[in-house]
Amino acid sequence: MVRSNVPNEVLGVIPARLASTRFPRKALAILAGKPMIQHVWERALRANALSHLVIATDDAAIFNAARSFGAEVVMTREDHLSGTDRVAEVAHSRPQFSLIVNIQGDEPLIDPAAIDAAVEGMVHCDSQMGTLKKKIEIAAELDNPNVVKVVTDAAGNALYFSRSRIPFNRSSEEIDYYKHIGLYLYRRDFLLGYSNMPVGPLETAERLEQLRAMENGHRIHVVTTNYECLGVDTPEDLELVSKKLAVLLAGEI
Repeated sequence: MVRSNVPNEVLGVIPARLASTRFPRKALAILAGKPMIQHVWERALRANALSHLVIATDDAAIFNAARSFGAEVVMTREDHLSGTDRVAEVAHSRPQFSLIVNIQGDEPLIDPAAIDAAVEGMVHCDSQMGTLKKKIEIAAELDNPNVVKVVTDAAGNALYFSRSRIPFNRSSEEIDYYKHIGLYLYRRDFLLGYSNMPVGPLETAERLEQLRAMENGHRIHVVTTNYECLGVDTPEDLELVSKKLAVLLAGEI
């Protein structure tokens, strides 16, 4: 899908697969009468900054479902190790796009404004990669290793991502902590070479793929957002998101 009112340079890709250890077939789980991947697609369509949007999958069931609700969808290889690799395959065949946005296929409440803000941030910097952060407002998240924390410099570039609480506060002053929101943006050439970069000790220790860029000397620009990420990893997550979606849809009527 090409949008004529947006410069033809920003490609949005939603990688989606059926295989999931904790929640098999979650991409096609039904939310408010629609498969989850359709909610992601429809909300991403609202982002003004995307000139083109596609779903990338290696599964015929997702391919057929996406075609049924009018999405542009492409079949990719089955041997990709990550969603980033799947996005890179799509970018490789579309050289006209200089900026690629990796939109998680398990976030049916993705905020279009967050996508726009992230793209805007990349337009005004020379970083090879971009992402989002949000102020932590729930104390329990500070020491939850599943909530990735991030610290940035004065220019908005990431200094480090960690599953631990960072920074350590030895002062008597209160400070703000931020969590990482997993929307990723890449310059095209950087993305195509990303999987060939060596994996360093920090990525190995933290199990955080974005640290590969930093360990190889690349900057990651981080934009602050109010978007509260609600990904679906388990059936319990789906039930929570279903309730949030019902409230959201009621407000739009």
